[in-house]
Amino acid sequence: MLLSKRPEMFLPDKWPAYFSKAKGCKVWDLDGNEFIDMSIMGIGTNILGYGHPEVDTAVIKTVVAGNMSTLNCPEEVLLAEKLIELHPWADMVRFARTGGEANAIAIRIARAATGKDKVAFCGYHGWHDWYLAANLEKETLDRHLLSGLEPKGVPESLSDTIYPFKYNDFHALEVLVNTYDIGVIKMEVSRNKAPEHGFLEKVRELATAKGIVLIFDECTSGFRQTFGGLHKFYGVEPDMAIFGKALGNGYAITAVIGRREVMEAAQNTFISSTFWTERIGPTAALKTLEVMERERAWVRITNIGRVIGNRWRELASEYELPIQLHGLDALIGFNIPSENMLKYRTLITQEMLKKGFLAANSVYVCTEHINVVDQYFDALKPVFKLIKECEGGRDIPLESPVCHSGFKRLN
Repeated sequence: MLLSKRPEMFLPDKWPAYFSKAKGCKVWDLDGNEFIDMSIMGIGTNILGYGHPEVDTAVIKTVVAGNMSTLNCPEEVLLAEKLIELHPWADMVRFARTGGEANAIAIRIARAATGKDKVAFCGYHGWHDWYLAANLEKETLDRHLLSGLEPKGVPESLSDTIYPFKYNDFHALEVLVNTYDIGVIKMEVSRNKAPEHGFLEKVRELATAKGIVLIFDECTSGFRQTFGGLHKFYGVEPDMAIFGKALGNGYAITAVIGRREVMEAAQNTFISSTFWTERIGPTAALKTLEVMERERAWVRITNIGRVIGNRWRELASEYELPIQLHGLDALIGFNIPSENMLKYRTLITQEMLKKGFLAANSVYVCTEHINVVDQYFDALKPVFKLIKECEGGRDIPLESPVCHSGFKRLN
């Protein structure tokens, strides 16, 4: 049900697609085989590792006390207050349970606030009609981020409502704003590359000057480099921000925060869902934030990711392989510039799986990884040696079809 968890994204025909247990940074498949997860850690949901005891204990207490009732849970108020404390520019909060929902909520509110339909975007923002409408005419997302997405089922009437721009290309955004009646700019603060030449500041100034609602999608980047949104690191405040993934350390909770003058537009449209009011999500988020703050988890995972990146460089240098790193330190990845890169990524997964690792060419770092980095590189070293031999003419010894490419890098 999730593109990023399909076996063909890792090791077609060989990937152990289902798990029986997960704890720390380890995962067990249905046959009881144990793996160290040096991959994407639940698609970035578990900064504190799988099954964190304090978070799980808080959730279990909620289950015993009751997760759902006719009345509302107070934890949603406490969580809203905490998120606003962390982001003083914001005044109001809406909660959901998935990133796609939260993105759709933000777009609905922003359109209601501006009275305008058209959206300029940069990055990945979910599966809903408003976003996939970008592919109704020119398969825009093929060039932007992710290829092969058919807009079947998306109303044709949404054509020409959403326009992509490339990260760090302020001129392209300016052209869009001056050409179309853009009401919303939605973007990831950073995906694979840092902002250059005052890019974020220029976007903020443009949005302010034109009365455009600026939304930062921090579903992935939030709480990894700062305690809160990555925009805090760069000192640029949006009108709305979206958080998810790591917010509940594996439990479903997402949040849309924003300025009062924008968020109050939610009262003039209809946004409502039964299970947005369940209690487990905000309970897990409150405890997750408590543990993160106490342990300074964002510092720990950033440092671990930096170590991993440096050791990838050292390993590549040892075998005279070119290497390119990308992403935040806590979402670190690498490419070996070669026409065979997808084959090499498949080979890495294949060989590391034999050694008890879920691994490819990226690591979504959690605090539990601190204890397994040496073990991981001991296993990875002979794989890099094998890649060097393949670059020298040896056949690439793949035992499965080549993995799919997935998301493109946004340069």
